[in-house]
Amino acid sequence: MRHLVVVILLLCPARFWAQGQRPFTFEDMMALKRVGEPIVSPDGKWVLFSAVDVDLAANKKTPHSWVVSTAGGPVREIIADQDADRPRWAPDGKRFAFLSTKESGSQIWIADFDGTVGNVTRVQRLTTIATEADGELWSPDGKNILFVSKVYPECTDEDCNRRKVEEAAHSKVKAMIFEHLLYRHWDSYREGKRSHLLLIPAERGPGRDLTPGDYDAPVFSLGGQDNYAFSPDGQEICYTSNHDTAEAISTNNDLWIVSVKGGEAKNITAENRASDSTPLYSPDGHSIAYRAQGRPGYESDRLRLLLYDRKTQTIADLTPNFDRGIGDFVWAPDSKTIYFTAEHEGQAPIYAVDTLPVTGTGRSRSQFAKPRLLVAGYNAAPGVTPDGKTLVFSQMSAATPSEIYGSDASGHGCPLMSGDEDPGREHCSLNTDRAITRLNEPLLSQVSMSGIEAFWFEGANGDKVEGFLLNPPNFDRSKKYPVKFLIHGGPQGSWGYDWSYRWNPELFAANGYVVVMINFHGSSGYGQKFMDAIRGDWGGAPFEDLMKGLDYAEQHYPFIDKDRECALGASYGGYMANWILGHTGRFKCIVSHDGMFNSTSAWGTTEELWFNEWEFRGTPYNNRPLYDKWSPHLSATNFKTPTLVIHGQLDYRLDISEGFQLFTTLQRLGVPSKMLYFPDEGHWVLKPQNSELWYKTVNDWVDQWVKR
Repeated sequence: MRHLVVVILLLCPARFWAQGQRPFTFEDMMALKRVGEPIVSPDGKWVLFSAVDVDLAANKKTPHSWVVSTAGGPVREIIADQDADRPRWAPDGKRFAFLSTKESGSQIWIADFDGTVGNVTRVQRLTTIATEADGELWSPDGKNILFVSKVYPECTDEDCNRRKVEEAAHSKVKAMIFEHLLYRHWDSYREGKRSHLLLIPAERGPGRDLTPGDYDAPVFSLGGQDNYAFSPDGQEICYTSNHDTAEAISTNNDLWIVSVKGGEAKNITAENRASDSTPLYSPDGHSIAYRAQGRPGYESDRLRLLLYDRKTQTIADLTPNFDRGIGDFVWAPDSKTIYFTAEHEGQAPIYAVDTLPVTGTGRSRSQFAKPRLLVAGYNAAPGVTPDGKTLVFSQMSAATPSEIYGSDASGHGCPLMSGDEDPGREHCSLNTDRAITRLNEPLLSQVSMSGIEAFWFEGANGDKVEGFLLNPPNFDRSKKYPVKFLIHGGPQGSWGYDWSYRWNPELFAANGYVVVMINFHGSSGYGQKFMDAIRGDWGGAPFEDLMKGLDYAEQHYPFIDKDRECALGASYGGYMANWILGHTGRFKCIVSHDGMFNSTSAWGTTEELWFNEWEFRGTPYNNRPLYDKWSPHLSATNFKTPTLVIHGQLDYRLDISEGFQLFTTLQRLGVPSKMLYFPDEGHWVLKPQNSELWYKTVNDWVDQWVKR
């Protein structure tokens, strides 16, 4: 599939290489509309989506709801006088639900929709729940709405929850008592609450808790597909929940089903001790498709696409030989096909897989056809029109943020095995995509950006490793340019043809830098073996890949000034920045954001212990040698490179103490250093003005040591 990269580069609009346009700025990035997932109307004529506007002066992000014809054309903002996020159609297409914080925090609102002209005629609030509402979903008959709320598990009704919310708000004592681990998560403390699914009549009325108990149901998610769904007849829901006692070391999410009338829930994936998630019923009601992993405790294990047969209660694997993790997926209306995304070498194409056996009536590992690739590019959130003819999805590139696209849902595509074409089919036919929205085209047409260029080299263990390079605006090949060497997080993440607001390669290149990025061992999109290789080897093969990749770029791109390079990374990239600090002096400066500095203290202060214990093969008290082997702090006597340290107080994945330890060490050693501390940010810098300060501080630091 590597030829697809060349195709994408050749198809990029010429404006990205235009000489007369101004460089991309932070203010430009904040002015872009952040387009959300497309939601196709029940009649197939309209696409609803939210788009976030950023007001930099007010330090505020506000989502609004928009609509566009499925065929494309004028795009209209249909709820502009209040925030309106996550729009979801009612089954009749005459209404849609959305989330708004206009009154009483996050609540569900209902908008009446005139489908003849595509306008909203009225909006009204549905919920007033004290614990707030999120993730709303209509029942198939349109009579009820399912939603998520963080409730007190000991409460059995809304009045009890309201009293406890008010008591907590008015109490002068803010102390908390912990009785088990995972008492805080990502950027907040649990405060005795659990995520539960509540059902409320669409015409108002009291909500009912369908997932009572001291469990999160659904489980925590950083975004993407819902972890719950209605059956087509509306009589049942399937949801994801983890009932293991030791939550901090467990990834054992299971699928549970329960009647909408309430009652005891049934675990349908109990045999798998690893994660099962994102259930979605087939339109004919016969099956539940979901994603599953095979190895307990490993959050980055390959996500397979499985089918649960509701009648026989058997499970089949649709992707046994597909060596990529399944992303977002959707059923075709006839229940015969599932469309899904999966990362592959810096892209996220859309694939199709048939859900019926090729031969026979049973469902065994060998009877399903292989997935086929339909649409190239970096895509997400696929949907299908009711007639089954058109795919609607989000698409982005390194130079353009998400917009909504469409494509034919039929076609033979490219037959795949483990992410690559079968021999002899390298030039197979792919479906053509088309833009449905172009909200950001007016602004992007004014700025100069570079196309991303891929390169391959021999990395650790003799494996082929992919890197990417971006040139600055108004690039002159005869000149020498300094380098920003970006290191991705995860570590099971990757660089590629996608857009980012937090670490934007185009913005890093805009002030006169070549940007180099390497997808080292551990990166996603290159097969499970490649991802697994980083376990127990954090400073080994990945470091070798990074250095060899930069060596390759220096040797093959003569415009790179190898004497003016700075390494920048966050999360695992921050760890690697710290590792680089003690193991090479080739960089003029380093930026370390939210990085692990002391592997032992990082284990003791994190919340998702399964991550550290998987990656370091145990705990510091039963495998101390491995923790010590890859701990950057033990190489402190080698620290000499000027380093900018960045950390957020609310980061509970990599506790603030990691940043403080690094900065203290640098200061005691007399290494030129500075720390940017955010008291109101977690693992990511999300507030607009904080983001502005972040980019300015980072770019100023790099300029200070590299640019001359």
